[in-house]
Amino acid sequence: MLTIETYQKAFIAHLEQYSVEREPENLYAPINYILGLGGKRLRPVLTLMTADVFDGDYKAALNAALSVEVFHNFSLVHDDIMDAAPLRRGQQTVHEKWDTNTGILSGDAMLIMAYQLFEGYAPERFKALIEVFSKTAIEVCEGQQYDVDFETRTDVTLPEYLKMIEYKTAVLVAAAMKMGAIIAGASQADQDNIYEFGKNLGIAFQLQDDYLDAFGDPETFGKQVGGDIIENKKTYLYLKALEFSSKTDKVALAELFKTQPKDPSSKIETAKSIFKSSGGANATKAAILDYTKKAFGVLETLHVSDAKKAILKAFGNNLMNRTV
Repeated sequence: MLTIETYQKAFIAHLEQYSVEREPENLYAPINYILGLGGKRLRPVLTLMTADVFDGDYKAALNAALSVEVFHNFSLVHDDIMDAAPLRRGQQTVHEKWDTNTGILSGDAMLIMAYQLFEGYAPERFKALIEVFSKTAIEVCEGQQYDVDFETRTDVTLPEYLKMIEYKTAVLVAAAMKMGAIIAGASQADQDNIYEFGKNLGIAFQLQDDYLDAFGDPETFGKQVGGDIIENKKTYLYLKALEFSSKTDKVALAELFKTQPKDPSSKIETAKSIFKSSGGANATKAAILDYTKKAFGVLETLHVSDAKKAILKAFGNNLMNRTV
């Protein structure tokens, strides 16, 4: 097994070869821009690492890893348009730097490019990869629609919210790992189990993202802190705070999440105060830990060495201790 940094360097080198100047410039420049903004490269690294875990050649997984990253960034470009988000990874979003129409079209092109990256795989591998990828792509769209629907609903439940983040975020983490296992020729059982590991880790990752959106450091988080509060998103933090709050705070929080003030700073601070005082913040941290433990429990079912299980566990622990 190699270090995380080695996988990252290999992936970035592959990405740089891919991100060449093409015409028309106004279609491809935004694509190169969003792909070049950096980020954690979590998903492609997991694809490469998983191929290695199951004794495959991680270099054979580079195009699948790149497909996952291109698709992920496509979804971010369109999500940012839908959310009217000004920043992504601390920089202007594509639709802000160019315009909305450019963001839509460049995003569309990225989705097609993501599929093209599977074309070099042998037919059997290609079929298995495309099946996982297509299932995941439609689930991500379903998750995004749930997310949009929840903004105007007042009766969102915790199970509904967890399903939404499973589809919107976790399934792509899971698919990234399963694709690495497919390329390595892992057994069907190991493919399915590494998918479950990735799914639980992905849910924990999104819950952590929800927490950091409210309580993260603006200097390191890379996105607008309090963005979910501004957009009235019914996150795990919000739902747990609503569940645990006094009647007065429950009414205040529900009313707060119907407003769209021009200056949202007071709204953000009030919501954060209720998140903390109600116990919602601590409940969210407990849920992050719970899903991380579920992911680690799945590791015991994998037919790999204890040393490789330990590497996957260390990756998960580092992910849950992040500040960005």
